[in-house]
Amino acid sequence: MKTIAIAGKGGTGKSTLAALIIRRLSEKKSRSILAVDADSNVNLNDLLGVPLKETIGAIREEMRAKISDLPGGMTKQFLEYKIQTSLVEGPDFDLLAMGRPEGPGCYCYANSLLQDILRTLAGNYDYVVIDNEAGMEHLSRRTSQAIDYLLIISDATARGVGTAGRINRLLRELETRVGRRYLVLNRVSGPLSSPVEDAIREEKLNLLASIPEDDTLLKLDKEGIPVWPVAGSSPAYQAIARMMDGLDL
Repeated sequence: MKTIAIAGKGGTGKSTLAALIIRRLSEKKSRSILAVDADSNVNLNDLLGVPLKETIGAIREEMRAKISDLPGGMTKQFLEYKIQTSLVEGPDFDLLAMGRPEGPGCYCYANSLLQDILRTLAGNYDYVVIDNEAGMEHLSRRTSQAIDYLLIISDATARGVGTAGRINRLLRELETRVGRRYLVLNRVSGPLSSPVEDAIREEKLNLLASIPEDDTLLKLDKEGIPVWPVAGSSPAYQAIARMMDGLDL
């Protein structure tokens, strides 16, 4: 199993890139793929064009409400059952949406059980693609672990690259288990400016790919249409295909 996680600040097109990465992986029908929407603003299913059943956050709330009524030893079985029923199964990939619990109180026990169950579930797939929420909160909580490839997404601005650098430094400070870290610039128009190139060097980031601005993707986004059927001739999709071929994915 290989895990690919996408992180970065909001508004950089993380979820769109995650959807296109999933599509690229699915081109080899022998691969099994689990897509995980770990963004509290759940929208990966819309980009992939599949209906959402239930979020893990909602399941966690339900478990908190029912835990006192469950017989001893049934809590984990309840969670396993609910997670299985929330899994969106498709011909090309399966999808889990994490969501966010709204109730007060500590979720430590539920979180621990969920992590165990999700690790077991993920082990059934060749690839797990995680679309993380914006910022660094999920990383500071150590909820993104055992990652083979972390793609830090930024726009082609010096400020955006600086944010990507802070995410990279935080990962080093926390000693999070990440195999390879890369910077991916999205919605790039023309050559990179000198300030952006300088920022990449100063932040000591490994630039993996520059994904070009793509009018087709912009149009789909404006109209709320899934990006899954985007044509293979799309400049952004072609760049993602080259990026993944370079990683041997």
